[in-house]
Amino acid sequence: SIYHIFKKKSTEAVVSTQSTGMSLYYKYMENYMSQALFAITLAALESKEDEVALQGIEFWSTTCDEETDLAIEAQEAAELGEPPDVVSKHYMLGALQYLIPPLLKRLTVQEEYDDDDDWNPNKAAGVCLMLIAQCCMDHVVPHVIGFQEHINHEDWKFREAAVMSFGCIVDGPDPKTLNQHAWNLIPHLIRLLKGDPSLAVRDTCAWTLGRISERLPQTILQHPHVMELVEALIRSLNNDPRVATNACWAFTSLAESAYEHAKSLCGDNEEGPQTYILSGCFKTIIDQLLATTVRPDATQNNLRSAAYEAIMELLKSSPRDCYVTVQETTVTIIATLQDLLHRQSNASQKDNNYTDLQTLLCATLSCVIRKMQQGDAIQIADTVMSAFLIMMSSNEQSSDVQEDALMAVGTVIEVTGKHFGKYMDSLWPYLVASLQNHVEYSVCAAAVGIVSDLCRTFGAEIANLSDKLMELLIAALSDGAMHQSVKPAILSTFGDIAMAIGPLFAKYLQVVIHILQQASVATVDKNDFDMWEYFNELREGILEAYSGIVQGLQGEEPSANQLETLKPYLQIILTLIISVAEDRDKSDNLTSVACGLLGDIVVCYG
Repeated sequence: SIYHIFKKKSTEAVVSTQSTGMSLYYKYMENYMSQALFAITLAALESKEDEVALQGIEFWSTTCDEETDLAIEAQEAAELGEPPDVVSKHYMLGALQYLIPPLLKRLTVQEEYDDDDDWNPNKAAGVCLMLIAQCCMDHVVPHVIGFQEHINHEDWKFREAAVMSFGCIVDGPDPKTLNQHAWNLIPHLIRLLKGDPSLAVRDTCAWTLGRISERLPQTILQHPHVMELVEALIRSLNNDPRVATNACWAFTSLAESAYEHAKSLCGDNEEGPQTYILSGCFKTIIDQLLATTVRPDATQNNLRSAAYEAIMELLKSSPRDCYVTVQETTVTIIATLQDLLHRQSNASQKDNNYTDLQTLLCATLSCVIRKMQQGDAIQIADTVMSAFLIMMSSNEQSSDVQEDALMAVGTVIEVTGKHFGKYMDSLWPYLVASLQNHVEYSVCAAAVGIVSDLCRTFGAEIANLSDKLMELLIAALSDGAMHQSVKPAILSTFGDIAMAIGPLFAKYLQVVIHILQQASVATVDKNDFDMWEYFNELREGILEAYSGIVQGLQGEEPSANQLETLKPYLQIILTLIISVAEDRDKSDNLTSVACGLLGDIVVCYG
């Protein structure tokens, strides 16, 4: 009827307006909250109309965000000995007992084969519950934990909701508050993951186990059923893509937590743990994940990406007794990449799946090379560099592939050291072209990173290339179309070049100081968080450049010392350091870099 349509639209309008108002006018909301908003939004949350219910949930999600931010701001203000600008009214704490029951009820209203892209009250309720846990922390636990009694419910919707509700509150409360609850729940999660007839239940179990592995690692690692859990996750890699994707993510969290735990038990002089809890099944997990990447349905639910990400984390977080598997995995990844490049060269048209797979293989290969011993990395370097150069040589490659190939080359430089010199002639034209690629700025940024890697690796040997490199870097800075995110890295790279070529950098000094001085007088609106973060990064780049220049001009030989050439500019540098010191909103990294530069000046000039 017209009446119901009007009622629906008016409720949507009120709740939507107040959601916006909560974030903008929080400190003025107290009277409105008690007189009307609480009742209106709670009624909206329980509405049978999805659109209205979504607005009600959104209101309380926005309130959570606002009060979480206010808690952070209050803590920061306390550290400075000041009162916060806005004091939290703790609306969420007062509303918990009324909000949690309808949100939990919403979790039980779902379809087993929901489209991941469809936003509905069920998904919104889960997100809202996560935000409540982060905002109210331990206070949320008593209101949710009783819902776990439904984990054995005959209706799959209640089983799934029980699992989901616990997964939603893992991040926020003190781990000590949740440990025993998680300990008791884990056997049920394993049982459901292994054999529940509902796809949705198995999917949510895998996700929740990943959340527990990430947030409550000791509970998982010390649990007597941990190896049964690993076996269940391995089996789940053959499950529906939804379940398999979350199993991959669970392995990612579990591998990182297991490695960090083993690392904490190492002595100060040890390079890393000799073994860890996953060592006995490490090869099996890697093999199953590799098999997952070539499943016919691997493109569904981001399964292939999730599998490669899990492989990368396992390799990065592998102890010494798994090194043989690391070597074997390297050979497999190289062979897969070579086969892919061969198939792509014979393909009649470009395939986006090829592009996505190349980026994944590049990232995985980069990860595994970083884990290898230098001698082993040198042995495979010819094959690896050949593949990377082929990837960079194709004009049809996407910027993502070019960027990933350059980043992988950076890893090869880092691991093989001066042995990389044999590839410089082949790499040079692609490096130059990438530094000139101001449109696809991510490619240019990756190339700037390569320049820094080369400087740190080859030192003074890079002097014969420095004129061209400086020309390319200055041209990139001068291009108004260049994305601002690349500029801090370029400025910092000036310092890397100065450190590499030492006193020879004096010939670039006047131009570089002018660029740095111009950059240092930039101003931004502190209320624009993104711009303020960028401004801190820009100043870090400037200070890192100055630090590299000071150290570089000093040189290793007293006779070559060129510090006198920098003296006319010391006041400019000190003025910048003072301005950073007086900035109350500076980042910790910026403070650290400024202190380092001041120390360099004291050491060099006394």
